[in-house]
Amino acid sequence: MSSLKQILVVGNGMVGHHFVEQLVQLKENTDKSVTYKITVLSAEPRLAYDRVHLSEYFSGKTADDLALTNLDIYAQWGVEVKTSAKVIAIDKVQRFVTIEGGETLAYDKLVIATGSYPFVPPIKGNDQEHCLVYRTIEDLEAIQASAQVSNVGVVIGGGLLGLEAANALKQLGLETHVVEFAPQLMAVQIDQGGGAVLKDKIEELGVKVHTQKATTEIVKSDQSRYKLVFSDDTALETDLILFSAGIRPHDELAKVSDLAMGERGGIVINNQCLTSDENIYAIGECALWNNFIFGLVAPGYQMAKVAASHILGDVNSFTGADMSTKLKLMGVDVGSIGDAHGKTPLSQSYTFENQPEGIYKKIVVSEDKTQLLGAVLVGDTSDYDTLLQYMLNGLTLPEAPESLILPMATDKPALGADALPDSAIICSCHNVSKGDIVQAVEQGACDVNAIKQCTKASTGCGGCAALVKNVTDSELAARGVEVNTDLCEHFAYSRTELYHIVKAEKITTFDQLLEKHGKGLGCEICKPTAGSILASVWNDYVLKDQHLPLQDTNDLFLANMQKDGTYSVVPRIPGGEITPDKLITIGEVAKKYNLYTKITGGQRIDLFGARVEQLPDIWRELIDAGLETGHAYGKSLRTVKSCVGSTWCRYGVQDSVSMALLVENRYKGLRSPHKIKMAVSGCTRECAEAQSKDIGVIATDKGWNLYVCGNGGMKPRHADLFATDLDDVSLIQYIDRILMFYVATADRLQRTSVWLENLEGGLDYLKQVVIDDHLGINAELESQMAHIVGSYQCEWKTTIEDPEKLKRFKHYVNSDKSDDNIVFVTEREQIRPARFDEKIRVKTIEAI
Repeated sequence: MSSLKQILVVGNGMVGHHFVEQLVQLKENTDKSVTYKITVLSAEPRLAYDRVHLSEYFSGKTADDLALTNLDIYAQWGVEVKTSAKVIAIDKVQRFVTIEGGETLAYDKLVIATGSYPFVPPIKGNDQEHCLVYRTIEDLEAIQASAQVSNVGVVIGGGLLGLEAANALKQLGLETHVVEFAPQLMAVQIDQGGGAVLKDKIEELGVKVHTQKATTEIVKSDQSRYKLVFSDDTALETDLILFSAGIRPHDELAKVSDLAMGERGGIVINNQCLTSDENIYAIGECALWNNFIFGLVAPGYQMAKVAASHILGDVNSFTGADMSTKLKLMGVDVGSIGDAHGKTPLSQSYTFENQPEGIYKKIVVSEDKTQLLGAVLVGDTSDYDTLLQYMLNGLTLPEAPESLILPMATDKPALGADALPDSAIICSCHNVSKGDIVQAVEQGACDVNAIKQCTKASTGCGGCAALVKNVTDSELAARGVEVNTDLCEHFAYSRTELYHIVKAEKITTFDQLLEKHGKGLGCEICKPTAGSILASVWNDYVLKDQHLPLQDTNDLFLANMQKDGTYSVVPRIPGGEITPDKLITIGEVAKKYNLYTKITGGQRIDLFGARVEQLPDIWRELIDAGLETGHAYGKSLRTVKSCVGSTWCRYGVQDSVSMALLVENRYKGLRSPHKIKMAVSGCTRECAEAQSKDIGVIATDKGWNLYVCGNGGMKPRHADLFATDLDDVSLIQYIDRILMFYVATADRLQRTSVWLENLEGGLDYLKQVVIDDHLGINAELESQMAHIVGSYQCEWKTTIEDPEKLKRFKHYVNSDKSDDNIVFVTEREQIRPARFDEKIRVKTIEAI
């Protein structure tokens, strides 16, 4: 006869939920003579949700999207749940808890996972209306409501959560300020140099940062709703105040129950996460281990696993946690590893900084330069995985450690999955090692999704996703297993397969595609990929309501966002040919809106410095003069460069300008896996540089030579000669087929050069498909291209003709004001973005 054990879990945040998951999973392999009844008590009105990605609530995600579980899942696990059930007392002798309202529940083992609450500094006036915190879904709802009647928002606190909160205010359309007491942002995670670069990048995005500011009082104001008064006798006007100045443990239940507490709060626990009572555990941000409270989710997950296993009779221990972290703050990549501040005695450091690009990298190494102790990465975290593995696994550094962060280092070591030991920690959030992944593969997991289900790797912050895939693919390949090519965890198809599904089943929206062939809610990989496929197949207006969530920033505003938050406008100039009247119009527009003008390498004119609210008016004036969008913002045809050809040049043998016009006007608006550039040269002197383009055409005495799949950029590739002496009809026919075959079969974000190099059979195979119709699909390829050509629309024109679409082109949701953080200075008779030291300081008001 089995005995019954009552497990009571107080708190259903991320850590509390993870404890339940662990207990449910681990008890399947334990003594069946014991039956465990698990009951969860949540003070919040909803079950666990993803607080790590809370800011995504303001970019379209709902509370349901952020949910980590639901009642059905808990029912399947046999877990009883009570929400809005705040526990107010524990009877340690009789072993029961009392819920607000009087209900009592007995327990054999009690787990306290009440987390933490936002610390609100004791500033006079901090309890007024529109003074808010950033912690729960309900907090977000209050922020959203306040933002509807506010123009300016201030976040007090420049740490990790503070910048997340600032991102939320920015997304809500408020003029956003961050006020930080310390001399720099994220002082815990990154050093002074990294903090300075981060500040510059955050300010370039339109958020104003005020460091070394101590707020002494919040008072009413005539100009805005409130005024922050600082200790240095300056002040800052605002309508909304968001406190994000750290956390404090939610430990009042333990206090009133006489559990051992830390001097500054926190429930004292041992290595098994037991409190001073042998039947009560504490995990997560409410727990104090070794006089330390961990403010990240990963240590909480480790505590949850230890507590669950200890309840089931195992002897695992919690012995601390790696606090390394990689994240994207307001679009800025930031990474912090180990001893980021170089506090280890006699440690040394190497630093690389690219100020123009806003990149800062530092590694801290041991005295003998053989071990990596820590690192700081701002602006580029591509080295994070490699550096983290060096630090976590004590791997011996290369002879020149600085090669790990120098961008042009020729001897930069490649630390692939094969080089890692089985003990290497791949996922810090869930403490998953390479050995755990290897074991999962041995037990039958044959793709990344299966690995995630088995090990939970990459289901926390997601920073290890690439490394998890690399290790998984490496192990599968070593076993002779075909590597999974699924687009992402939401679609068990490659991009090519999805393209054919969309086309064959006439699917026109992402929701339809997800419902019929995917699962979950989609992600940053599958959404833009689906958006590109839908545009390639149907050539639909990309700003239709159903397509909006699929677009990136440039496509959303049909312009390229620049480093200071303004946009560049590029009208199409086919073949580089333009009339004086159109040229004058461009000049007049540039002069009227004070735009910086630059001739591009693609033979057109780029207009920089346009504010978002100016875009429709600029487009309207360009369109009235006969110009149209140049699609500089899209993964699509950019330019067709040409020389003047036989019309003017004494060496030209064909009319290259006419051919360039024909080609550009035919393929403009074609959405593709990556941008496409073309060129037409009138003779073999190649003034248009056609052999460095995706599609290059060079005139001969007998017609045209066609070159394919070249590009410039970081990894230049000379184009391959595809066919010679083609007549006009054959040339267009071949380009039609090549482009549509590329659009149908390339991977996401794959240039034509990489596509051709990965195409089995390479150039010869492409010739068989396009010239010999080896696959029998040429008629279909031509038909698809005919549809694209026939359904072209100027997206600028479509937008300015729709009053509803124009409502999006405002900097502030509730105001027609411009962003006064955008400041220009004059250089060489034109504007350029002001550097920080050139900007007018934020308006300060002398304290009364």
